[in-house]
Amino acid sequence: MPSPYDPRMNLENPFWDRNDPPFLSVAHGQGAYQNTLNALQDLPLRNIRGQRVLLKPNAGRPAEPGAGITTDPQVLAAAIDVFQQAGCEVSVGESPITGVNTLEALEVTGMAAVARARSCPLIDMDARPAVPVNIPNAVVLHEIKLCPEVLEHDVVVSIPVMKMHMHTGVTLAVKNMKGCLWRRSKVLLHMLPPIEGCDEKPLNVAIADMASVLRPHLSIIDGTVGLEGLGPSAGVPKPLGCVVVGTDAFAADAVACRLMGTEASLIPHLRLGAERGYGTIDLSGLSIHPDHWQDWAVSFAEPPRNLTLEFPNITVMDNNSCSACQSTLLLFLKHHARHLWDYFPDQKEISVAIGKGHTELPEKTLCLGNCTGRHKKDHIFVPGCPPIASEILNVLTGRPDPD
Repeated sequence: MPSPYDPRMNLENPFWDRNDPPFLSVAHGQGAYQNTLNALQDLPLRNIRGQRVLLKPNAGRPAEPGAGITTDPQVLAAAIDVFQQAGCEVSVGESPITGVNTLEALEVTGMAAVARARSCPLIDMDARPAVPVNIPNAVVLHEIKLCPEVLEHDVVVSIPVMKMHMHTGVTLAVKNMKGCLWRRSKVLLHMLPPIEGCDEKPLNVAIADMASVLRPHLSIIDGTVGLEGLGPSAGVPKPLGCVVVGTDAFAADAVACRLMGTEASLIPHLRLGAERGYGTIDLSGLSIHPDHWQDWAVSFAEPPRNLTLEFPNITVMDNNSCSACQSTLLLFLKHHARHLWDYFPDQKEISVAIGKGHTELPEKTLCLGNCTGRHKKDHIFVPGCPPIASEILNVLTGRPDPD
Protein backbone atom coordinates (compact mmCIF):
# COMPACT_ATOMS: atom_id res chain seq x y z
CA MET A 1 0.00 0.00 0.00
CA PRO A 2 1.33 3.52 -0.64
CA SER A 3 2.71 5.55 2.20
CA PRO A 4 0.34 8.00 3.93
CA TYR A 5 3.33 10.30 4.31
CA ASP A 6 4.75 12.88 1.94
CA PRO A 7 7.41 10.88 0.10
CA ARG A 8 9.86 13.74 0.49
CA MET A 9 9.81 12.96 4.21
CA ASN A 10 10.68 15.78 6.60
CA LEU A 11 13.23 17.48 4.34
CA GLU A 12 12.37 20.92 5.72
CA ASN A 13 15.40 21.66 7.85
CA PRO A 14 14.98 23.57 11.15
CA PHE A 15 18.72 24.33 11.19
CA TRP A 16 19.13 25.55 7.64
CA ASP A 17 17.39 27.64 5.01
CA ARG A 18 18.49 26.05 1.72
CA ASN A 19 18.74 29.53 0.19
CA ASP A 20 21.72 30.08 2.49
CA PRO A 21 25.05 28.22 2.64
CA PRO A 22 24.99 25.20 4.96
CA PHE A 23 26.46 25.24 8.46
CA LEU A 24 29.73 23.26 8.46
CA SER A 25 32.07 22.88 11.40
CA VAL A 26 35.07 20.68 12.23
CA ALA A 27 36.57 20.14 15.69
CA HIS A 28 39.84 18.38 16.47
CA GLY A 29 42.17 17.36 19.22
CA GLN A 30 39.98 17.58 22.33
CA GLY A 31 38.65 14.03 22.52
CA ALA A 32 35.39 12.60 21.17
CA TYR A 33 33.03 14.26 23.66
CA GLN A 34 34.52 17.75 23.65
CA ASN A 35 35.11 17.73 19.89
CA THR A 36 31.41 17.04 19.40
CA LEU A 37 30.40 19.83 21.75
CA ASN A 38 32.80 22.22 20.02
CA ALA A 39 31.56 21.33 16.54
CA LEU A 40 27.93 21.82 17.62
CA GLN A 41 28.39 24.97 19.68
CA ASP A 42 27.36 27.46 16.98
CA LEU A 43 24.52 25.39 15.52
CA PRO A 44 21.22 27.33 15.77
CA LEU A 45 19.01 25.32 18.14
CA ARG A 46 16.32 27.88 18.91
CA ASN A 47 13.79 26.34 16.51
CA ILE A 48 13.76 22.81 17.95
CA ARG A 49 12.75 23.26 21.59
CA GLY A 50 10.09 20.70 22.44
CA GLN A 51 10.70 18.65 19.30
CA ARG A 52 11.40 14.93 19.04
CA VAL A 53 14.97 14.20 17.92
CA LEU A 54 16.09 10.79 16.62
CA LEU A 55 19.83 10.16 16.79
CA LYS A 56 20.87 7.52 14.25
CA PRO A 57 24.43 6.37 15.02
CA ASN A 58 26.24 3.52 13.31
CA ALA A 59 25.59 0.57 15.62
CA GLY A 60 25.02 -1.88 12.81
CA ARG A 61 27.47 -4.43 14.20
CA PRO A 62 28.43 -5.51 17.74
CA ALA A 63 31.92 -3.96 17.68
CA GLU A 64 33.87 -2.69 20.66
CA PRO A 65 34.41 1.08 21.02
CA GLY A 66 37.60 2.32 19.37
CA ALA A 67 37.60 -0.25 16.57
CA GLY A 68 36.56 2.34 13.98
CA ILE A 69 33.52 0.25 13.01
CA THR A 70 30.78 1.91 15.07
CA THR A 71 30.14 5.40 16.42
CA ASP A 72 32.21 6.41 19.43
CA PRO A 73 29.84 6.38 22.42
CA GLN A 74 31.20 9.72 23.63
CA VAL A 75 30.20 11.39 20.35
CA LEU A 76 26.69 10.05 20.94
CA ALA A 77 26.81 11.17 24.59
CA ALA A 78 27.65 14.74 23.60
CA ALA A 79 24.88 14.81 20.99
CA ILE A 80 22.33 13.62 23.56
CA ASP A 81 23.48 16.28 26.02
CA VAL A 82 23.29 19.09 23.46
CA PHE A 83 19.77 18.23 22.29
CA GLN A 84 18.43 17.53 25.76
CA GLN A 85 19.79 20.85 27.00
CA ALA A 86 18.06 22.48 24.03
CA GLY A 87 14.75 21.21 25.40
CA CYS A 88 14.26 18.30 22.99
CA GLU A 89 12.89 14.81 23.53
CA VAL A 90 15.82 12.67 22.39
CA SER A 91 15.95 8.99 21.37
CA VAL A 92 18.62 6.74 19.88
CA GLY A 93 17.55 4.29 17.19
CA GLU A 94 19.13 1.74 14.88
CA SER A 95 18.26 -1.01 12.39
CA PRO A 96 21.44 -3.10 12.07
CA ILE A 97 22.64 -5.50 9.39
CA THR A 98 20.97 -8.88 8.98
CA GLY A 99 21.64 -11.27 11.84
CA VAL A 100 22.47 -8.60 14.43
CA ASN A 101 20.25 -7.87 17.44
CA THR A 102 19.81 -4.10 17.76
CA LEU A 103 19.87 -3.80 21.53
CA GLU A 104 22.79 -6.21 21.87
CA ALA A 105 24.78 -4.16 19.35
CA LEU A 106 24.02 -0.96 21.26
CA GLU A 107 25.28 -2.62 24.44
CA VAL A 108 28.54 -3.93 22.94
CA THR A 109 29.34 -0.63 21.24
CA GLY A 110 28.99 1.25 24.53
CA MET A 111 26.14 3.40 23.26
CA ALA A 112 23.49 1.85 25.47
CA ALA A 113 25.39 2.80 28.63
CA VAL A 114 25.73 6.49 27.72
CA ALA A 115 22.08 6.65 26.68
CA ARG A 116 20.83 5.04 29.90
CA ALA A 117 22.96 7.41 31.97
CA ARG A 118 21.00 10.25 30.34
CA SER A 119 17.56 8.58 30.49
CA CYS A 120 17.57 8.56 26.70
CA PRO A 121 15.39 5.80 25.19
CA LEU A 122 16.95 3.18 22.92
CA ILE A 123 14.82 2.09 19.96
CA ASP A 124 15.01 -1.16 18.04
CA MET A 125 13.71 0.30 14.80
CA ASP A 126 13.01 -3.18 13.42
CA ALA A 127 10.47 -4.00 16.13
CA ARG A 128 7.41 -2.40 14.51
CA PRO A 129 5.93 -2.82 11.02
CA ALA A 130 7.58 -0.89 8.21
CA VAL A 131 6.09 2.07 6.39
CA PRO A 132 6.37 1.81 2.58
CA VAL A 133 7.50 5.04 0.95
CA ASN A 134 7.47 5.59 -2.80
CA ILE A 135 10.44 7.31 -4.46
CA PRO A 136 9.30 9.54 -7.32
CA ASN A 137 11.62 9.72 -10.34
CA ALA A 138 13.84 6.94 -9.02
CA VAL A 139 16.26 5.25 -11.40
CA VAL A 140 16.41 1.83 -9.76
CA LEU A 141 14.96 1.98 -6.21
CA HIS A 142 11.29 2.91 -6.56
CA GLU A 143 10.12 2.15 -3.03
CA ILE A 144 11.66 1.69 0.40
CA LYS A 145 10.41 0.06 3.56
CA LEU A 146 11.12 2.62 6.24
CA CYS A 147 11.37 2.20 9.99
CA PRO A 148 8.39 4.21 11.31
CA GLU A 149 10.36 6.15 13.90
CA VAL A 150 12.05 8.15 11.15
CA LEU A 151 8.69 9.64 10.22
CA GLU A 152 7.53 10.11 13.81
CA HIS A 153 10.44 12.32 14.89
CA ASP A 154 10.74 15.98 13.99
CA VAL A 155 14.51 15.92 13.58
CA VAL A 156 16.73 13.05 12.37
CA VAL A 157 20.48 13.23 13.03
CA SER A 158 22.89 10.92 11.20
CA ILE A 159 25.95 10.06 13.34
CA PRO A 160 28.22 7.79 11.27
CA VAL A 161 31.90 6.88 11.49
CA MET A 162 34.47 7.93 8.89
CA LYS A 163 34.99 4.66 7.05
CA MET A 164 36.22 3.47 3.70
CA HIS A 165 33.83 1.01 2.04
CA MET A 166 34.65 -1.81 -0.35
CA HIS A 167 31.62 -1.16 -2.60
CA THR A 168 30.71 2.51 -2.15
CA GLY A 169 34.11 4.12 -1.59
CA VAL A 170 33.15 5.65 1.76
CA THR A 171 30.26 5.28 4.14
CA LEU A 172 29.34 8.53 5.88
CA ALA A 173 26.22 10.54 6.74
CA VAL A 174 24.26 9.95 3.53
CA LYS A 175 24.82 6.19 3.41
CA ASN A 176 24.31 5.85 7.18
CA MET A 177 20.62 6.57 6.54
CA LYS A 178 20.43 3.13 4.92
CA GLY A 179 20.26 1.95 8.52
CA CYS A 180 16.76 3.48 8.67
CA LEU A 181 15.50 0.89 6.19
CA TRP A 182 13.50 -1.87 7.83
CA ARG A 183 15.02 -5.27 8.55
CA ARG A 184 16.15 -7.24 5.49
CA SER A 185 14.88 -4.63 3.05
CA LYS A 186 18.39 -3.14 3.30
CA VAL A 187 19.70 -6.25 1.57
CA LEU A 188 17.67 -5.49 -1.56
CA LEU A 189 19.93 -2.55 -2.40
CA HIS A 190 22.79 -5.07 -2.86
CA MET A 191 20.77 -7.37 -5.12
CA LEU A 192 19.57 -5.05 -7.85
CA PRO A 193 20.25 -6.05 -11.46
CA PRO A 194 22.61 -4.05 -13.68
CA ILE A 195 21.11 -0.85 -15.06
CA GLU A 196 20.85 -0.83 -18.83
CA GLY A 197 22.96 1.92 -20.33
CA CYS A 198 24.54 2.82 -16.98
CA ASP A 199 28.06 1.91 -15.85
CA GLU A 200 27.42 2.74 -12.19
CA LYS A 201 26.92 -0.01 -9.64
CA PRO A 202 23.19 -0.39 -8.92
CA LEU A 203 23.99 -0.06 -5.19
CA ASN A 204 25.37 3.45 -5.66
CA VAL A 205 22.44 4.52 -7.82
CA ALA A 206 20.04 3.07 -5.22
CA ILE A 207 21.68 5.08 -2.42
CA ALA A 208 21.26 8.22 -4.51
CA ASP A 209 17.60 7.30 -5.11
CA MET A 210 17.14 6.75 -1.36
CA ALA A 211 18.68 10.14 -0.58
CA SER A 212 15.97 11.86 -2.60
CA VAL A 213 13.49 11.08 0.18
CA LEU A 214 15.71 10.12 3.11
CA ARG A 215 18.27 12.68 4.24
CA PRO A 216 19.18 13.72 7.77
CA HIS A 217 18.46 17.20 9.05
CA LEU A 218 21.89 17.21 10.67
CA SER A 219 25.05 15.16 10.28
CA ILE A 220 27.58 14.56 13.05
CA ILE A 221 30.41 12.54 11.50
CA ASP A 222 32.65 10.76 13.98
CA GLY A 223 36.28 10.80 12.93
CA THR A 224 37.67 10.01 16.37
CA VAL A 225 38.88 6.64 15.08
CA GLY A 226 37.89 5.86 11.52
CA LEU A 227 38.40 2.75 9.40
CA GLU A 228 40.67 2.46 6.37
CA GLY A 229 41.08 -0.32 3.85
CA LEU A 230 38.45 -3.04 3.84
CA GLY A 231 35.55 -1.16 5.37
CA PRO A 232 32.83 -1.25 6.53
CA SER A 233 34.01 -3.80 9.12
CA ALA A 234 37.16 -5.65 8.02
CA GLY A 235 39.49 -2.67 7.73
CA VAL A 236 42.15 -1.18 9.98
CA PRO A 237 41.36 1.44 12.67
CA LYS A 238 42.61 4.91 11.69
CA PRO A 239 42.89 7.55 14.45
CA LEU A 240 41.99 11.01 13.19
CA GLY A 241 40.62 12.85 16.22
CA CYS A 242 38.02 14.90 14.33
CA VAL A 243 34.26 15.48 14.40
CA VAL A 244 32.43 17.08 11.46
CA VAL A 245 29.01 18.73 11.80
CA GLY A 246 26.90 19.87 8.87
CA THR A 247 23.33 20.78 7.98
CA ASP A 248 23.79 19.51 4.41
CA ALA A 249 24.63 15.80 4.59
CA PHE A 250 26.32 15.87 1.19
CA ALA A 251 28.51 18.82 2.11
CA ALA A 252 29.36 17.24 5.48
CA ASP A 253 30.34 14.04 3.67
CA ALA A 254 32.47 16.08 1.27
CA VAL A 255 34.33 17.62 4.23
CA ALA A 256 34.84 14.17 5.73
CA CYS A 257 36.09 12.84 2.39
CA ARG A 258 38.69 15.61 2.24
CA LEU A 259 39.80 14.80 5.79
CA MET A 260 40.16 11.13 4.74
CA GLY A 261 42.35 12.05 1.78
CA THR A 262 39.79 11.55 -0.95
CA GLU A 263 37.21 13.65 -2.81
CA ALA A 264 33.43 13.39 -2.77
CA SER A 265 33.42 13.69 -6.57
CA LEU A 266 35.08 10.26 -6.65
CA ILE A 267 32.30 8.68 -4.56
CA PRO A 268 29.49 7.68 -6.94
CA HIS A 269 26.50 7.97 -4.60
CA LEU A 270 27.62 11.41 -3.45
CA ARG A 271 28.32 12.63 -6.97
CA LEU A 272 25.00 11.27 -8.29
CA GLY A 273 23.00 12.79 -5.43
CA ALA A 274 24.71 16.15 -5.80
CA GLU A 275 24.06 16.15 -9.55
CA ARG A 276 20.37 15.64 -8.79
CA GLY A 277 20.36 18.60 -6.41
CA TYR A 278 20.01 16.78 -3.08
CA GLY A 279 23.00 18.64 -1.63
CA THR A 280 26.36 20.08 -2.57
CA ILE A 281 29.76 18.43 -2.65
CA ASP A 282 31.54 21.49 -4.06
CA LEU A 283 33.28 22.99 -1.05
CA SER A 284 34.66 26.02 -2.89
CA GLY A 285 33.02 29.16 -1.60
CA LEU A 286 31.50 27.46 1.47
CA SER A 287 32.36 28.68 4.94
CA ILE A 288 33.80 25.82 7.00
CA HIS A 289 34.90 26.56 10.54
CA PRO A 290 37.77 26.83 11.35
CA ASP A 291 39.56 28.05 8.26
CA HIS A 292 42.51 25.69 8.79
CA TRP A 293 40.41 22.52 9.10
CA GLN A 294 42.23 20.83 6.21
CA ASP A 295 45.42 20.80 8.27
CA TRP A 296 43.91 17.82 10.10
CA ALA A 297 43.51 15.62 7.01
CA VAL A 298 45.09 12.16 7.06
CA SER A 299 45.03 9.84 4.04
CA PHE A 300 43.00 6.67 4.57
CA ALA A 301 44.10 3.56 2.68
CA GLU A 302 41.54 2.65 0.02
CA PRO A 303 39.92 -0.78 -0.21
CA PRO A 304 41.78 -3.12 -2.58
CA ARG A 305 40.15 -3.20 -6.00
CA ASN A 306 40.62 -6.96 -6.28
CA LEU A 307 40.36 -9.25 -3.26
CA THR A 308 42.42 -11.90 -5.00
CA LEU A 309 45.35 -9.49 -4.57
CA GLU A 310 44.63 -9.18 -0.87
CA PHE A 311 44.24 -12.96 -0.53
CA PRO A 312 46.50 -14.60 -3.15
CA ASN A 313 45.08 -17.62 -5.00
CA ILE A 314 41.64 -17.13 -3.42
CA THR A 315 39.00 -15.96 -5.89
CA VAL A 316 36.00 -14.27 -4.32
CA MET A 317 32.89 -14.42 -6.52
CA ASP A 318 30.49 -11.80 -5.24
CA ASN A 319 27.25 -11.57 -7.20
CA ASN A 320 24.29 -9.78 -5.61
CA SER A 321 25.42 -10.28 -2.03
CA CYS A 322 24.77 -8.00 0.95
CA SER A 323 27.28 -6.37 3.28
CA ALA A 324 26.55 -8.94 6.01
CA CYS A 325 27.97 -11.83 3.95
CA GLN A 326 30.71 -9.63 2.53
CA SER A 327 31.89 -8.66 6.00
CA THR A 328 31.64 -12.22 7.30
CA LEU A 329 33.76 -13.52 4.43
CA LEU A 330 36.37 -10.78 4.71
CA LEU A 331 36.78 -11.24 8.45
CA PHE A 332 36.98 -15.01 7.98
CA LEU A 333 39.69 -14.66 5.32
CA LYS A 334 41.68 -12.23 7.45
CA HIS A 335 41.91 -14.80 10.22
CA HIS A 336 41.89 -18.11 8.36
CA ALA A 337 42.94 -17.62 4.72
CA ARG A 338 46.41 -19.07 5.26
CA HIS A 339 44.90 -22.29 6.63
CA LEU A 340 42.38 -22.91 3.85
CA TRP A 341 44.78 -25.10 1.89
CA ASP A 342 44.69 -27.58 4.78
CA TYR A 343 41.12 -28.30 3.65
CA PHE A 344 41.78 -27.99 -0.11
CA PRO A 345 45.18 -29.72 -0.41
CA ASP A 346 44.79 -30.65 -4.09
CA GLN A 347 43.82 -27.16 -5.34
CA LYS A 348 46.14 -24.39 -6.47
CA GLU A 349 43.31 -21.87 -6.27
CA ILE A 350 40.24 -21.72 -4.05
CA SER A 351 36.92 -20.22 -5.14
CA VAL A 352 34.49 -18.70 -2.65
CA ALA A 353 30.99 -17.59 -3.65
CA ILE A 354 28.56 -15.24 -1.90
CA GLY A 355 25.29 -13.79 -3.17
CA LYS A 356 22.36 -15.22 -5.07
CA GLY A 357 23.36 -14.22 -8.61
CA HIS A 358 25.55 -17.19 -9.57
CA THR A 359 24.51 -19.60 -12.33
CA GLU A 360 27.67 -21.70 -12.68
CA LEU A 361 30.55 -22.12 -10.26
CA PRO A 362 33.99 -23.76 -10.45
CA GLU A 363 34.35 -27.23 -8.99
CA LYS A 364 34.55 -27.41 -5.17
CA THR A 365 33.53 -23.81 -4.66
CA LEU A 366 32.99 -22.79 -1.04
CA CYS A 367 29.45 -21.35 -1.05
CA LEU A 368 28.69 -19.08 1.90
CA GLY A 369 25.22 -17.97 3.00
CA ASN A 370 21.66 -18.95 2.26
CA CYS A 371 21.68 -17.05 -1.03
CA THR A 372 24.08 -19.65 -2.49
CA GLY A 373 21.86 -22.54 -1.35
CA ARG A 374 20.85 -23.46 -4.90
CA HIS A 375 24.40 -24.84 -5.36
CA LYS A 376 24.58 -26.90 -2.17
CA LYS A 377 24.26 -30.27 -3.90
CA ASP A 378 27.33 -29.73 -6.07
CA HIS A 379 29.60 -27.61 -3.89
CA ILE A 380 30.64 -26.99 -0.29
CA PHE A 381 27.77 -25.10 1.31
CA VAL A 382 27.69 -23.18 4.59
CA PRO A 383 24.18 -21.99 5.52
CA GLY A 384 23.36 -18.84 7.48
CA CYS A 385 22.23 -15.28 6.96
CA PRO A 386 25.03 -14.58 7.33
CA PRO A 387 27.09 -17.61 8.44
CA ILE A 388 29.72 -16.99 11.09
CA ALA A 389 33.36 -18.08 11.13
CA SER A 390 32.75 -21.02 13.45
CA GLU A 391 30.04 -22.35 11.12
CA ILE A 392 32.39 -22.12 8.13
CA LEU A 393 35.09 -23.99 10.03
CA ASN A 394 32.59 -26.58 11.22
CA VAL A 395 31.70 -27.38 7.63
CA LEU A 396 35.34 -27.52 6.56
CA THR A 397 36.70 -29.44 9.54
CA GLY A 398 33.78 -31.03 11.31
CA ARG A 399 34.92 -29.48 14.58
CA PRO A 400 34.46 -26.09 16.33
CA ASP A 401 36.67 -23.10 15.74
CA PRO A 402 39.93 -23.90 17.63
CA ASP A 403 40.27 -20.24 18.64
